[in-house]
Amino acid sequence: MSDKFTEDLIALLPNLRRFALSLCRRADVADDLVQITAERAFAAKDRFDPATRLDAWLFRILRNAWIDQTRRTKTQGTTVDIDDAPDAATVDGRKVTETSLMLTAAEKAMAELPEDQREVMLLICVEELSYKEAAEVLGIPIGTIMSRLARARLAISEKMGIK
Repeated sequence: MSDKFTEDLIALLPNLRRFALSLCRRADVADDLVQITAERAFAAKDRFDPATRLDAWLFRILRNAWIDQTRRTKTQGTTVDIDDAPDAATVDGRKVTETSLMLTAAEKAMAELPEDQREVMLLICVEELSYKEAAEVLGIPIGTIMSRLARARLAISEKMGIK
């Protein structure tokens, strides 16, 4: 199946790129989306049902990748090219130390979470999965994901003295 799967996926790359371009209207972003789609498809090829259409399955993966990317872009803030802001290249030792200490405290607080909360926190906050994707990974409802994540965030903020 893998040889046929790979051949069929390769044959659909132009269609995927065309669909990606229609979503994002930027060639570089479209190429990234197609690459993400291919990576996700290969990672999940054992879950593909050969009785269904491969193109529809790939389009859904691509669309989900686009939605994920759009959400991340909305929450990441403004990005600045380092060449456009040479002052941004300076290092503030105090901030680096504070950040390191804060990350260490956060890691310790996460390690103390119950396993079910820690799994959700890692999938959503570290691996950047959507609630739906995390729910599928763990095989639980989205509401449970949201509840566990809220409890995990509250526990970590209390352990770190943030309220």
